[in-house]
Amino acid sequence: MFTGQLPLVPPGTGTSGGTPKGPSVVALGGGHGLAASLSALRLLTADLTAVVTVADDGGSSGRLRRDFGVIPPGDLRMALAALCDDTDWGRTWRDVMQHRFRSPAGTSGLENHAMGNLLIMTLCELLGDVVDGLRWAGALLGARGEVLPMSQVPLMIEGTVASPAGGPGELIRGQAACAVAGRLEDVRLLPEDAPACPEALSAIEFADWIVLGPGSWYTSVLPHLLLPEMRQALSDTPARRCLAMNLLSDTKETSGMTASDHLRVLQRTAPEFTVDAVVAEIGTVGDPAEFERAAAELGAEVHFGRVGVSGQRAVHDPLRLAAAYHEVFSGNSK
Repeated sequence: MFTGQLPLVPPGTGTSGGTPKGPSVVALGGGHGLAASLSALRLLTADLTAVVTVADDGGSSGRLRRDFGVIPPGDLRMALAALCDDTDWGRTWRDVMQHRFRSPAGTSGLENHAMGNLLIMTLCELLGDVVDGLRWAGALLGARGEVLPMSQVPLMIEGTVASPAGGPGELIRGQAACAVAGRLEDVRLLPEDAPACPEALSAIEFADWIVLGPGSWYTSVLPHLLLPEMRQALSDTPARRCLAMNLLSDTKETSGMTASDHLRVLQRTAPEFTVDAVVAEIGTVGDPAEFERAAAELGAEVHFGRVGVSGQRAVHDPLRLAAAYHEVFSGNSK
């Protein structure tokens, strides 16, 4: 346990600045998808918690995980950056967190490490607790919300890639490999009995809304429903549940899948998990009627709207996504 000069409780986390108190929202996911969702949700509520996957084994996060045995900090860093205070202070520290080291020769031991990854790892080590470390990192950015790991132990994703010939699939291990291996089946988390983060379970229990997605379906969204304690908490919570769909269905890990297939995979993964609302852009889901039928099997009403940025990029627009979430929260308030 760290015994230096830091006080036991970090300073306030910058929830001022005009953001309405709003509903209590827990957003789950990882990577760019969760960051997009948080960038939208922070416009609607000051009571916001991000619960982040900890199975990344690529890039800077993977190196730190292998070298030091820590939970991978990359997706946690991205979530914190998305919640930074909208001031020069917050934006500056966001840029510091996102900065990557590049040496002219490309041979430095720091090459491609993100500064925020090192900072998060340092705080967690000094304080002797992952959650405390993340709270301190959030205080530095004036984060408008809290960032928590789904588990305080590093997790591993294992999946089977579908065989084109219809035979036995190939077993793939590791998030980085699974993300590019081809259409996945039967994704699992290792260790199977890993404990969920208690603070994350508490946030889910007392939330008004749970938001799952967008993000890589098998490696960022479904892992939350593969961890037994978290799947139980997400199924038992009295909170309403909103699922945000991706703007692209046919990715490397979901090759050949439609948006309706995404919903059916979620239902097969956790049959006890129901959804109240699904947010999607109508031009991205294929057959809208089929998609609505698949959503109805989860218990959900579909909210179609424009949520992507203008142009050809399949990227969520924070303002448009915030408007879609606002419609869902207002129309289905408790």
